[in-house]
Amino acid sequence: ILNTPNAESHWEGPALEAWEPWSPAQVATILKGSPPTWCVVGGWAIDLWLGRYTRDHGDIEIAAPRNDFVSLRKALEPRYQLYAVGNGETSALDIDDIFPSSRHQCWVADPTSGEWRLDLMLEPGDSQTWVFRRDERIQESRDRMIDRDGNIPFLRPEGVLLYKAKSHRAKDQADLEACLPSLPPESRSWLATSLSMVHPDHRWLDLLQ
Repeated sequence: ILNTPNAESHWEGPALEAWEPWSPAQVATILKGSPPTWCVVGGWAIDLWLGRYTRDHGDIEIAAPRNDFVSLRKALEPRYQLYAVGNGETSALDIDDIFPSSRHQCWVADPTSGEWRLDLMLEPGDSQTWVFRRDERIQESRDRMIDRDGNIPFLRPEGVLLYKAKSHRAKDQADLEACLPSLPPESRSWLATSLSMVHPDHRWLDLLQ
């Protein structure tokens, strides 16, 4: 979730490994009343779509349009401390600080326990349109890309796997294999088309045929 900091990195907040993440249900409770544009992403989104717990999760990630950050942080501050994250560094945000335009990742810490609780990704797009941050040619309506488990919104697996395709981690391969048997044809087709644009030689393309 972050490049390992080196001796020269600027690091504020809990240690890198100090994660005790909230559950999706806890996130939904804490963000109740905030803009309804956030959604669970990453491995937890796969489990929510499958309706079962498939593996351990070292963190929990959500994503939201960057323009909604101010409203989201009102649900988190001042009880929790927010940090801008990137390039192996973390920087604490004061309540009045504007989130830096050069960063898209925000970690939420619980000062009481000294642990990280949430990883918030700031994305392009808006309340109507979901946009793939790494290649903005790929866009869909949010209604098409966001599903729900009760009061918990989550990114559909084709969107999650498109992000995961950049890495070659065992857990990402496991997430793909967990999804494939149940992935609808239209979702397979969308993922294959999008993957061909971003990673044209990706090994997953053969599996999606």
